[in-house]
Amino acid sequence: MLDRLTFLRPIAHRGLHDLAKGVIENTDAAFAAAIAAGYGIECDLQPLADGTPVVFHDETVDRLLDTTGRIDRLSQHELAKLRYRGSDTRVQSFAELLDQVSGRVPLFVEVKSEWGPLKSGFLEGVAELAIGYRGPLALMSFDPVVMARLRELAPKVPRGIVSGLYQGPGWWLDQLTADRAYRLSHLLECGPVQPSFISYHVKALPTPVTRFLREGLEIPLICWTVRTTSDRAIASEWADAPTFEGYLP
Repeated sequence: MLDRLTFLRPIAHRGLHDLAKGVIENTDAAFAAAIAAGYGIECDLQPLADGTPVVFHDETVDRLLDTTGRIDRLSQHELAKLRYRGSDTRVQSFAELLDQVSGRVPLFVEVKSEWGPLKSGFLEGVAELAIGYRGPLALMSFDPVVMARLRELAPKVPRGIVSGLYQGPGWWLDQLTADRAYRLSHLLECGPVQPSFISYHVKALPTPVTRFLREGLEIPLICWTVRTTSDRAIASEWADAPTFEGYLP
């Protein structure tokens, strides 16, 4: 279960980052800023070549680091040499993030997936670290297959499904059938996951299914990513906590 009093507070999307101030998303500085403000933290995990989970959003390093290529083709040694573009900041491992936060604020950890096989050992590594962590931590993913496996590996760790309308750019419509996209949007694959919470796209709220889960089954609903005044109004009415970016709640 998800402890509402502990977890349901404003959640800083990829940490409390601000590129104009040199604070890069998903880095120790962004997480330190969120901790200092008392916000929850949302972050992302990708695997390295050996399956080690690291805190990074994209499949490739092109947008953020001074090189190109897929992050899951890098070794730990190779990644250690790299820095975020224009800074001396390096990519954290999941273990390093957990050491940094040390239970001070809740963590919502998104396990990235592209709807296919994952690196061997990746989910096992995520689960092992999550089980050993002494603090409020929840795992989540868009991919119910990933979360069903994490339920097996770490049954006592709160887990959630991330979703939205699955319409338009960025919704993997070249990888998913129309039927699968419909089922994911309507949370019809959640049964094996038994989610502790749902994280839904703020611009798609409200929907009949999110209202039923939140109001009927009392499953906590967080929403992503709240950036505008209209987003804030939607989040306030239809969700239990916002995952926010670009402003201070």
